[in-house]
Amino acid sequence: MEIGKRIMELREAAGWTTNRLANLCGLSQSFLRSVELGEKGISVENLQLICDTLHISLRDFFDVPSDQDTEQERLLRQIAKLTDEQKLALISFLETMSK
Repeated sequence: MEIGKRIMELREAAGWTTNRLANLCGLSQSFLRSVELGEKGISVENLQLICDTLHISLRDFFDVPSDQDTEQERLLRQIAKLTDEQKLALISFLETMSK
């Protein structure tokens, strides 16, 4: 797995620019861009900062979805990315739908 490409994929999925992600996790934009392009490596500590900012775990970072994922696995991955407030709203919505 190419770490930089995975960061870029997750950042773009969140709809963020490199600058926004860098600012939110306290890294320089030039450093983050160099990592995304594969020009520089990244420490576990900085990768954890990025994952925390993207609201994912390191496990999720390295768990690249396959084309054969079940709907339940896809849902769980998306739910893991939600904030606590968003999770509560989703629970409320699902409870309303199942009545």
